[in-house]
Amino acid sequence: MAVTLTDEALRILGLFEEVTGASGRDCLVEDDRVVVLVAAGDMGTAIGPGGQHVAEVEERLGRDVKLVEDADTAADFVANALAPAAVYHVTISENGDTVAYAEVDEADTGVAIGADGRNIDTARELAKRHFDVDDIQLA
Repeated sequence: MAVTLTDEALRILGLFEEVTGASGRDCLVEDDRVVVLVAAGDMGTAIGPGGQHVAEVEERLGRDVKLVEDADTAADFVANALAPAAVYHVTISENGDTVAYAEVDEADTGVAIGADGRNIDTARELAKRHFDVDDIQLA
């Protein structure tokens, strides 16, 4: 699935890759934060020792940065997108619409949803862009 990035998102991805040395696959630009989809296996490099790489990107952008690790399957991708919530299992259902049902630790439901639904909305947008998942429901 081809993802089209805005000029601002491309600029941010370039900065992210320059600072961290990790590969960025996608970038969602929100008012006060940026969400970067990091290539599978590059999360440690993106974060850096003690979080210094991501902290430098945040400082240079003046925004919070949330990192999501890419995955080969829709189920793994949804679990990564809902992190840091503990996701036990994701089931993909294709009955007309494609819906991901994510089993999340009860104590982490609020983390998965986020303030005003922000985290789950971001997970839904990324899952739609990369795996054509129409919705994510917490189980």
